[in-house]
Amino acid sequence: MTDPKTTPIYHTSADAFHCDFTHQLCIGHLGNALLNASDMHSTARNFGMTYLNTMNKTWVLSRLAIELEDIPVEHDKFVIETWVESAMRYFTKRDWALYSEDGTKVFGYAKSIWAMIDTQTREPQDIFFINDGKIKDYIYPEKECPIKDVSRVKTPEMTEYTEFKVMYNDLDVNRHLNSMKYLDHLMDTFPIDYLRDNQVKRVEIAYVAEGHWGDTIRIYHHADGDQHYFRLARKEAEGETELGRVLMSFKAKQRAVAE
Repeated sequence: MTDPKTTPIYHTSADAFHCDFTHQLCIGHLGNALLNASDMHSTARNFGMTYLNTMNKTWVLSRLAIELEDIPVEHDKFVIETWVESAMRYFTKRDWALYSEDGTKVFGYAKSIWAMIDTQTREPQDIFFINDGKIKDYIYPEKECPIKDVSRVKTPEMTEYTEFKVMYNDLDVNRHLNSMKYLDHLMDTFPIDYLRDNQVKRVEIAYVAEGHWGDTIRIYHHADGDQHYFRLARKEAEGETELGRVLMSFKAKQRAVAE
């Protein structure tokens, strides 16, 4: 019998129109590839969002850390492994590994924490209630994910900000600001020359609240060398509501960029 913990391999590629002007896969699309793999993994085991939606439940990403040795470039074929590291009553940890299709190169790893909520009340739900706790059969704590764990992300005081408005292309299937769109909008705040010469080494996000269509979102930013702190907040009639905190670190690009 096949061990239910065995991690399946999901094949994907850095499609040309998902790459940036340096021919690297955009970090938001890389993140979406991770989420797609986790959705396929959970759906095949009857605890995915499609099944949960029939019971007015869904998964919500609470924290995410992606750490990259390198980033796939245009037409690179790569594979993703994903597995459940642990599960508690209201939260579960999920990990990923990304490497080249031939297995000779590791692109990076990722860690996350998810919560299950009721789509109507927004209240946390008991994960072990689903299929009599079937998720326990797929917990794989002995499989290594060799990066630092996710955190709550602490940011310094910040006063300078830019703004964007949440529009149709920002929304996910839950009609919330897509979790990877956070990254897309953050990347838009960098000078083009900086992104020409540098690439993301690690990004860590602590999601706090949901954004909705029509919201005006403020992006606060503080740079400390190659480390960049962000805070996203929804502009309110009086004050604002924090949506998330982000820490991004960069390193010099490993490959020259064609002019």
